[in-house]
Amino acid sequence: MKFAKRIVLTTTALAAATAGTLLGVTAAQATPSQPARVGADVPAALKVPDGNRLTGVFSAEGVQTYTCTDGAWTLLEPAATLWVKGDRSHRSVALHSRGPVWVSTVDGSAVNAAAVANSPKPGTIPELLLKSTATRGTGVFADVSYIQRLNTQGGVAPATACTGTDQTSVPYSATYTFYKPVK
Repeated sequence: MKFAKRIVLTTTALAAATAGTLLGVTAAQATPSQPARVGADVPAALKVPDGNRLTGVFSAEGVQTYTCTDGAWTLLEPAATLWVKGDRSHRSVALHSRGPVWVSTVDGSAVNAAAVANSPKPGTIPELLLKSTATRGTGVFADVSYIQRLNTQGGVAPATACTGTDQTSVPYSATYTFYKPVK
């Protein structure tokens, strides 16, 4: 995908997030009061260590953007919008992008992370366990310790060869769960 098209997609996502904020989404609405049960179906490799508690469950839709490197597709960046799992209006409460980083559109808090384990799934991008490398702000993502990317669908790089500086974006969806240390 060309740079201009990525800018349009990013601008659209930011506009949607801003609209959600202007419609009155509060930090309390961004954190589910009763998180969905996600632990039962999580592969052992992706289990969050003891001493952490589930603090947020978000559905996400977006794209995985790939770029051509030496004739093969390599991941350039994700771009996704997150909403509280179960919110039928899909009001944006966070954006996910290169880093990887998740930024709350409600309170500005953010978390960066790095993958520490993965669990491959046929026909889709792998599920992941990520460990926080940095947080900022005092909102929903403050002090996040671990993130899981679960229930992935789509997002797989094309199997075909590429040339030059080609780019392509492949739609994906996932559930992201966020954990904080037990205090």
